[in-house]
Amino acid sequence: MADLHDDPAIRSLLERMPEGIQNTFTDEQLVHLKIAIGARQWGNHAVDLRGVVKLFKYRYYYVLLAGRNRRQLTPQEQKVAKFGQAVILSMAVSFVLLTILLILYLAKSALGIDIFSSFSFGLWGWFNSLLN
Repeated sequence: MADLHDDPAIRSLLERMPEGIQNTFTDEQLVHLKIAIGARQWGNHAVDLRGVVKLFKYRYYYVLLAGRNRRQLTPQEQKVAKFGQAVILSMAVSFVLLTILLILYLAKSALGIDIFSSFSFGLWGWFNSLLN
């Protein structure tokens, strides 16, 4: 485990104390201090939505935070982040390509062009039913 004195939250807390007191904390006390102040170290986010929803006799809270990631990621977290980015990028590219293919197919059908005689995906009929 890394030295707790190097943790940014702990270092920030200790720097606001006299030097004689900074060195009196045990590692166990520093761990509990970090847990106690951890909830307040969120910082500023581009999106910070917090609220409470009451359903029947229970109340539920929600928090949505989004913003630039300033944390140092572990190698495992970096792999997960890269995989997530690859999945999202693949889904976005697939969606764009499928949309382009759909538009081209509908344009082909609107112009009355048959690539395969007596075969249709039925998209033109479906699209026409949406318009009518």
